[in-house]
Amino acid sequence: MICVSIGRSRHKHMLAEHKHLAEQGAKLVELRVDYISSRVNIQRLIKDRPCPVIITCRRESDGGKYSGTEEQRIMLLKEAIVAGVDYVDIEDDIADLIRRYGKTQRIISYHNFRHTPEDLPALRQKLAALDADIVKIATMAQQPHDNVRMLEMVRGAEKPTVGMCMGDIGTPSRILCAKFGSPFTYATFHHERALAPGQLSFEQMMEIYRYPHISAETEVYGVVADPVAHSLSPHIHNAAFAAEGLNAVYVPFRVPVDNLEQFVADLPRLGVKGLSVTIPHKEAVAKCLTKVDPAVKGIAAVNTVVLRNDQVIGYNTDYKAAMDCLEGALGRIGQTPSPLADKRVLVLGAGGVSRAIMYGLQKRGAKTVIASRTRSRTEQLAKEFGARAVEWNARHISQVDVIINGTPIGMHPNVDESPFNKSYLKPSITVFDTVYNPESTLLVKEAREHGCKVITGVEMFVKQAGLQYLLFTGKEPPYQVMRDALKRAIGPVKF
Repeated sequence: MICVSIGRSRHKHMLAEHKHLAEQGAKLVELRVDYISSRVNIQRLIKDRPCPVIITCRRESDGGKYSGTEEQRIMLLKEAIVAGVDYVDIEDDIADLIRRYGKTQRIISYHNFRHTPEDLPALRQKLAALDADIVKIATMAQQPHDNVRMLEMVRGAEKPTVGMCMGDIGTPSRILCAKFGSPFTYATFHHERALAPGQLSFEQMMEIYRYPHISAETEVYGVVADPVAHSLSPHIHNAAFAAEGLNAVYVPFRVPVDNLEQFVADLPRLGVKGLSVTIPHKEAVAKCLTKVDPAVKGIAAVNTVVLRNDQVIGYNTDYKAAMDCLEGALGRIGQTPSPLADKRVLVLGAGGVSRAIMYGLQKRGAKTVIASRTRSRTEQLAKEFGARAVEWNARHISQVDVIINGTPIGMHPNVDESPFNKSYLKPSITVFDTVYNPESTLLVKEAREHGCKVITGVEMFVKQAGLQYLLFTGKEPPYQVMRDALKRAIGPVKF
């Protein structure tokens, strides 16, 4: 179950959002009365409630907005209990001052906006002893391992316990707490109005992560990056799991570089079966693996990790996805010799994507020229993959059959930029832009205007995600479902 927190300054707005949420399927809401700017009318808020309610009045020292006296706040909570509210949230330090009455259930809560204490089980026991019906512990995650400790504390609780870590690093605990036995989690009414750090919206929890379907048996997958909030992979993979009826969820994991080894060691404790790996971990994760696919050795970068039979196995689906896109556009995928053989290919950029593509081009016999804005990286990649390096300012000189943009130039929000001057585009050239947000970059638009054959970044992104899905599940990926999910995500902002 998801408890949706509502914090509005006026009673009528709080009531309107409560009604709307109930119509959208919410089973429990938290009314943050500390947000109300006038005198709080508990009876008005709960009289005709369309679903059960938690009344919370959080003081400023606990991240709330209540500015009255502590005596007034305690009286407000007592008033809610006498009025017969379903739940009341009581901080641990005032639990002894508020007695049980009627059928109202007591949530005894602890909040720590600085860190996650070491002995969480002891803290849980202390709160449970304060005549709690439900224990709630919310702490700030300083490292991903805090999520593991929090979730395992929830699973070991004798009394119903809601445990979550705050902040971007703690977001996985909000999604996975159902797997570990939490009676509910918290979400906000709208993603732009989070009432606690790292809180997701009700819509995100329902439509992306399908929280009500998460159980102890749910398999966990995810994307590991730093930062990770911008990742669209959860949209794609969770849509695929839903379409295929799989009991699985795909979660964003923000993992700082210094915490990567501990995070990988913790994966079995979280029930994680596979990961997408992106910046800045594609190279560093190699030291955490027990086995790698042969292509990984050549590319020296990993974008997929699968946990299988006590093995942690690394793969790279970027290069295969890019090659499939190119071969499909120029001929047939898997054709021998490859449609790329002897083709003159200009690769722009010397980052991770370009590296994977260079590996694939070398294997398929293409004649490759590389240019990037960092000369040393250009020369290093050219040397490794038998290509010719040219200065960035000389990238228009070469006569080429294929142009591949592996740079972020043209990516949202810099949509008016292109890495290649349109005056050098010809109908005989195939243009492949790996940028997928937006799909129609300026380079793609100008290439189409000049009659070029075009491959968009959406096709590569969906293809590499599909190959990951195959590695994760052993099942054929629902490519159209994944493509539609990505296009919805990069369209007008919804969540």
